[in-house]
Amino acid sequence: MAHVTVIPIMLITSFFQCKTLFSTSLASEQQDVGDAPELRNTMWISKHEPGVILSWNNNLTKEEIEKYTVKYILSYKFFNTTHENEERLQKKKKRINLNLHSGFNAKVKTQLFSKETDDVIKESGWTEFTYKAPPVYIQNFSCIIYNISFFNCTWYIKAEAPEDIQIFFSYRHIGKDFDCQQYIKNARKKNIGCHMKEIYFQPSRKINLNITVRDMKNNSRLSYYKIFTPQTIEKLNPPINISVSLENRSIQIHWKPPPTIGSASSKCFLYEVKITDLKIVNVTGEKYEYPFHKPARKCAAQVRVKKEKCIRNKIWSEWSEPVFIDHEKTVDVMLLSLTLFCLLIFLGGLLILACRRYQCLEVITMPVPHPSDNIKSWLVADNTTRIKCQCKGRCTQMLLWEYQKRMEMRTFNRNV
Repeated sequence: MAHVTVIPIMLITSFFQCKTLFSTSLASEQQDVGDAPELRNTMWISKHEPGVILSWNNNLTKEEIEKYTVKYILSYKFFNTTHENEERLQKKKKRINLNLHSGFNAKVKTQLFSKETDDVIKESGWTEFTYKAPPVYIQNFSCIIYNISFFNCTWYIKAEAPEDIQIFFSYRHIGKDFDCQQYIKNARKKNIGCHMKEIYFQPSRKINLNITVRDMKNNSRLSYYKIFTPQTIEKLNPPINISVSLENRSIQIHWKPPPTIGSASSKCFLYEVKITDLKIVNVTGEKYEYPFHKPARKCAAQVRVKKEKCIRNKIWSEWSEPVFIDHEKTVDVMLLSLTLFCLLIFLGGLLILACRRYQCLEVITMPVPHPSDNIKSWLVADNTTRIKCQCKGRCTQMLLWEYQKRMEMRTFNRNV
């Protein structure tokens, strides 16, 4: 028994020794890091159209970089916005697209992680940086693709913009540059939009927009850039082939998706259905059923659509033309079938009663009377005469003789 109990005691002792050695090693590791100089970061900006590249560095030694896992926390927020972007990176730079923002505030923090436990061994404080971009003279810039091949972009000119500026628009797609076909102007003859037609986009290839502000007096210019994926700015047409019916004691609405520049798979679309006096509902399929057997005297159904599943798109189509549901004009298929069946049974019963009452069946089934013997004799005699005429070749004389004989018989009968 004594020999058996020694083994567990030795295992427990070995476990505590290993734990003590690991804790001592970790404490020593943390002490070494703590004795090192305080972590500091430096940040700078380099231009990279259509944005900038924010870079940073620190005072980590080569030994520390090899011994620990180094990660960075970057946080930045554009001017005049409330949303703050935060990312965890292992690289020491970040490309930031300005997208017509006039600058941003950024801060970065460096963290050292143990490669064995993934615990934070050491971290720096936040290092802050502010980038102020050249002045932006336009705002509320937006673009939309509609009817497959039509492309519109609009913007507003800020009140503080110089009087002599003019806005020019172009874009780059699949390696080609395109200038605006037709500018939209305001009362001061300033370009505030661009309309283009017969433009065809590859859905997965990005559109790089270039908005150039030229000071016509000083012959200077500023360029702003914005990037879109075609499918994210496509405004679909309303759904097509919409039909409404009352079936199985419910309203059933069917439709088909509209044409699109991207994937036309049914799983890509999200629909909204609106029926008079009812809440708007989201539908992922191409039909909607609502258990509502007796609608109001006249109510309307409408449907609209956007792409939600395959790619994120916030632009809803317009509502379809209303399709009216009128219980006096809309046919319930089940009710109609039942009504016709009952009507047929009723008419069949009336027909049977009428036939019994007026003996219709007896009249219909009455046998046809046989012809009299005189008619039979005359037909046989007439047939015999015709045969004789054909055989002897004296048809004319026989017929005349027969005719005279009949006339004499008639005269005799009258005299009698």
